[in-house]
Amino acid sequence: MSSTELPLVPATNVLPKVAAVRVAEGERLRSVGLPGITLTVRSRPPAREGLPPALYVHGLGGSSQNWSALMQELEAVVDGEAVDLPGFGDSPPPDDGDYSITAHARAVIRYLDASGRGPVHLFGNSLGGAVSTRVAAVRPDLVRTLTLVSPALPEIRVQRTAVPTALMALPGMTRLFARLSRDWTAEQRVRGVTALCYGDPTRVSPEGFRHAVEEMERRQQLPYFWDAMTRSARGIVNAYTLGGQHALWRQAERVLAPTLLVYGGRDQLVGYRMARKAARAFRDSRLLSLPDAGHVAMMEYPETVARAFGELLASRGELGGSAVVPGSGGGSEGAAVVAGDGSGDGAVESSSAGS
Repeated sequence: MSSTELPLVPATNVLPKVAAVRVAEGERLRSVGLPGITLTVRSRPPAREGLPPALYVHGLGGSSQNWSALMQELEAVVDGEAVDLPGFGDSPPPDDGDYSITAHARAVIRYLDASGRGPVHLFGNSLGGAVSTRVAAVRPDLVRTLTLVSPALPEIRVQRTAVPTALMALPGMTRLFARLSRDWTAEQRVRGVTALCYGDPTRVSPEGFRHAVEEMERRQQLPYFWDAMTRSARGIVNAYTLGGQHALWRQAERVLAPTLLVYGGRDQLVGYRMARKAARAFRDSRLLSLPDAGHVAMMEYPETVARAFGELLASRGELGGSAVVPGSGGGSEGAAVVAGDGSGDGAVESSSAGS
């Protein structure tokens, strides 16, 4: 099926009538029906025709909106789409109720196969990073480059601040938490999530915070909200225990695509210490280290992440002749790209603001 044959159905036709779906200026939403799933896809018109395709995959509890800032930064170099995984954002639950890493990866693969957009520049954050790693490992024909922002790859020593998220996988814990937090307002929940995910929560603008509260209010009305969170958290924990060829670190070693790894020094969910291990595991990798960033660097420092991605393309001769490296007008103090062959010992290239 070509991309022009994909069914274009208003998202409101497949979603509970709870609230209006927010679409930022310049973005479009469409629903895509695939075997066993319906995915909502967010996109921005590319700056010009013929740009290579990109696909963005969000993390646990997130949505395609998490990529809006980076999509805008990269609209001059890629034709970007961001997908809402089944049960998240504006996508309804999967028919089979399977929220495992493998099931989410299967959803991404089904979409790419159906749309005919592959190979794509594939981006993943957190849970989406684990999903994207599996996609790149099992279907290298679908992935041009891989960009992982704080990917949820197995850690032996989990940070204490990440323990509550892991506990969601235990039977009854989500129900208990929902009961204990039933009096929390959407604003309180958003403040908690922001404090957990951002290195500096003050970087969230008042408008951005207001939109996040509206989105939280909308999603809490979805009857499957907690179920999707619980089962996906359980899917991450289960994936951490898999051995053999299905182990995520083993699959990372199988990835052939050039890989950009982005880690934040203030990440409370994925250990900053994992950056070097990841740089060694992915055979063709470069590492963007952001000491002041948290778990969602593409939201905190979209210009810096865009610039690092542009430098990856430029290093491979894939940046168009008239195109400039995106994000060159700004960045994060102290950021650095370590470009190497997977050993993690490559040369350091400054990626600081104004450099």
